[in-house]
Amino acid sequence: MELFGTLVLASIVLGLLFLIFGRDSSRYSKMPPGPTPLPFIGNMLQLDSRALYESFMKLKETYGTVMTVHLGTQRIVALVGFDAVHEALVQQADAFAGRAVSPLIMKLTGDFGLIQSNGERWKQMRRFSLSTMRDFGMGKRSIEKWIQEEAKHLTEEFRKTKGSPCEPTLFLSRAVSNVICSIVFGQRFDYQDENFVKLLTLVDENLHLFSKPISLLYNIFPALIKLIPGHFKKMLLNVNEIKQFTSAIIDKHKATLVSDSPRDFIDSFLIKMKQESDNPDTEFHFDNLHMTVLNLFTAGTDSTSTTLRYGLLILMKYPHIQEKVQKEIDSVIGQDRAPAMEDRRKMPYTDAVLHEIQRFIDFVPLNIFHMTTKDTIFRGYFIPAGTMVVPLLYSVLYDETKWATPHSFNPDHFLDDNGGFKLNPAFMAFSAGKRICAGEGLAKMELFLFFCSLLQNFSFRSKEDPENISLLPTSTTFVKSPQIYELMAIPR
Repeated sequence: MELFGTLVLASIVLGLLFLIFGRDSSRYSKMPPGPTPLPFIGNMLQLDSRALYESFMKLKETYGTVMTVHLGTQRIVALVGFDAVHEALVQQADAFAGRAVSPLIMKLTGDFGLIQSNGERWKQMRRFSLSTMRDFGMGKRSIEKWIQEEAKHLTEEFRKTKGSPCEPTLFLSRAVSNVICSIVFGQRFDYQDENFVKLLTLVDENLHLFSKPISLLYNIFPALIKLIPGHFKKMLLNVNEIKQFTSAIIDKHKATLVSDSPRDFIDSFLIKMKQESDNPDTEFHFDNLHMTVLNLFTAGTDSTSTTLRYGLLILMKYPHIQEKVQKEIDSVIGQDRAPAMEDRRKMPYTDAVLHEIQRFIDFVPLNIFHMTTKDTIFRGYFIPAGTMVVPLLYSVLYDETKWATPHSFNPDHFLDDNGGFKLNPAFMAFSAGKRICAGEGLAKMELFLFFCSLLQNFSFRSKEDPENISLLPTSTTFVKSPQIYELMAIPR
């Protein structure tokens, strides 16, 4: 009798498991095709953790432009090529507007701020951030003057080198960072300010740490954060030091705040916090303030400064392109005044070169991972709510059906037959849809004004033969950066 009861119980348990996993299997059976995963590790043996985008491109040959791949036990849907990415992010924008949860970032900063948040928190932080940055000049003449002034400081720093070899990373990051600092903190920092230099070093170091393969493994197997904590602890230490810097500035703002006269983004946020102090569900609190400031500062510094640094390396490799840009600068702007945004429409070649730099360097090849906000039918496949989505920007910026010579640096990609500027719809350097980079307008203004100011004042040369200059990036898991190099800024 006891044996019979055990068999009945076992049958019930097995039946329940069958129902649970059968239902789960049915739910996922209509997802896009993909390679068969192994238990626990998924498809990791088929993926190169140092260059995931290359692995996805190879898998696309077998499984098509919409595929399911398993990172460990995590199902992700990869979208490959302009048509698939555009259809998801633009034509079905609401369904693909979620932000995938990164266990590593959750451990480091939580889901506060602008980049990692979802739902109502993200909507409120993005709406407030865009509105406030516009109030303080983003896209307007006032911030253009800030950038022009900062460009003078940058050219002066390069002039101090007197044409001797120098490594440009800190030069460019200090200049670019001071622009976002003017909006967020209401001030610029002297280039020799030790705390400012340390802050930029911490931001740059964390970006490189986040691009290491072990960071990917942390996200796939979160238990490794405890088992192999060294890499994580270094990142956390850096984040905490950055928070100390921003906390000190926030405290100064609190002590000198005038409620009807905000000086910058932090003041505006503090005023909003006061206005919503009686709302128990408000998103305007110190956790969101700290992380939104950190998001704006980090994103507003590294992407633009890295683009400029990569751009100068490209121009040293192709001096004939550099000379052609300088010829256009001399013709339109001359040497007696600073470049202005109104000049851009008269400078199609320079504009084309800048766009081609952004396309060619492919700064974030995987994009920042998205997530479906609801059950979605996409190209006949069923994608459940909460599914991680990788809209592969590399596959868009290097789409062979959209670019004549995608693997070569070619400004003609953005020029028409008459030499006028022509924007290609596959230019998604800032992503697309509802999660498009909030600072796109500011970044475009900075790139044009800094780029033109530098080439107006200097010719950039390398100690080595241009043919030997490598344009290969140092790391490609999440972010591409140029290899460390030195240049010589020769006054014109």
